[in-house]
Amino acid sequence: MNSPAHGATSPAAASPAGRSPWVWIPSLYFGQAIPYVVVMTLSVVLYKRMGVSNTDIALYTSWLYLPWVIKPLWSPLVDLFGRKGGWVVWLQLGVGVALASVALVLPVPGFFQMTLAVFWLMAFASATHDIAADGFYMLALKTGQQAAFVGVRSTFYRLAMIAGQGGLVYLAGQLEEQLGSVVRAWQIVFVALGVGFAVLALWHRLVLPRPAVDGPVRGRMTGQVDDQVGAVTAAGRSPVAQHLREFVTVFVAFFRRPDIGLVLAFLLLFRLGEAQLLKLAAPFMLDAAAQGGLGLSTSQVGIVYGMVGVGALTLGGLLGGWVISRIGLKRALLPLMVAVHLPNLLYVGLAMALPQDLWVAAAAVAVEQFGYGFGFTAYLMFMIWVARGPAADADQANPHQTAHYAICTGFMALGMMLPGMWSGWLQDWLGYTTFFVWVTVATVPSLVVATMLKLPADFGRAEDAR
Repeated sequence: MNSPAHGATSPAAASPAGRSPWVWIPSLYFGQAIPYVVVMTLSVVLYKRMGVSNTDIALYTSWLYLPWVIKPLWSPLVDLFGRKGGWVVWLQLGVGVALASVALVLPVPGFFQMTLAVFWLMAFASATHDIAADGFYMLALKTGQQAAFVGVRSTFYRLAMIAGQGGLVYLAGQLEEQLGSVVRAWQIVFVALGVGFAVLALWHRLVLPRPAVDGPVRGRMTGQVDDQVGAVTAAGRSPVAQHLREFVTVFVAFFRRPDIGLVLAFLLLFRLGEAQLLKLAAPFMLDAAAQGGLGLSTSQVGIVYGMVGVGALTLGGLLGGWVISRIGLKRALLPLMVAVHLPNLLYVGLAMALPQDLWVAAAAVAVEQFGYGFGFTAYLMFMIWVARGPAADADQANPHQTAHYAICTGFMALGMMLPGMWSGWLQDWLGYTTFFVWVTVATVPSLVVATMLKLPADFGRAEDAR
């Protein structure tokens, strides 16, 4: 197994022609999502079951977004050193070790602080894995394929989130009932996750293709680096100084976009409502009716998220990617955004009615999951457009697209982190019903910004659709 620190893959080592993206894209993005959902969502349910307050849960778990916010600071390293496929494999092994470590510290009296520390380490490994996986996706596929498979990657990413916050929560709930111990139940869940990630790393070691262009950017970018930062030449400069200049170039090129203000506004505002909803959705379902919640058990929350929502999510994600590949991102953007944001109103209805029927809540979640899967593909494709750079019509137009995509996801994470931090306090102050009304209102700014974006007419359309 090659270490990420080693050199580029030679053309001779490229994968056999005709290897289908279906072999590796589903597992790659399923694996990308699991540590994220563990850190950001499964931890919320775990801490709720361990008696931590909503305010503390929202505040401290929102801080766990920080690695995804600041990952652009080290994202150029993934471009500069080694193969992205190698980074993927080694980081998946690291995540597996971190998952198993959570099980070890759960019985300790200071479990809250210790698990937060482990989640921090897992978050850093996961954020770096995201950089490598997304960069690999863009290197291994052409633009038309990227558009066609953006729905697939979104779907399997969300399927992993459903499996985490649904299937794993259901499993933990069943184990709680059978074992009579919250701690032991969640230990079993985290050990199983750790073993699963070891298997996933082995699978990707065997099946990931090896594009000839998957290798260090350094050495290929010397002239462009000097143009960007005003150097006369890189010849004779020490490797450290040259790499530093290349590092700076990544950020200079990104922030020199003429539309950078609108790009950042869209990245930060798209998930303003969702960021707050996500932190309180599980506590809302677990809290008793006297506290304004639905009073569901741990297993029932798993049923709602992990069983009912899967079909709707899959259909929505695949349909969203297909729509973009047929009509392009520009025409699809606003309709897909409405599909993401409008279903937030269903939570207002749930909070007002507090239905006793589990399947009423499940139906609302199914609609919300379909809308999310359908519409979030537009956000993913928007980030790909930004990462591709001004000449987005040409394949591989931007040699730093991996790092630029990571910058985009960093701003996306910041847009989740900051609203999430205050959401627990805001819900305690407003109550669930008014809080969900506010969440719906908070989606409006992103729609306004979307109307101001200047997108290419055909970006995202599959070649056979032109």
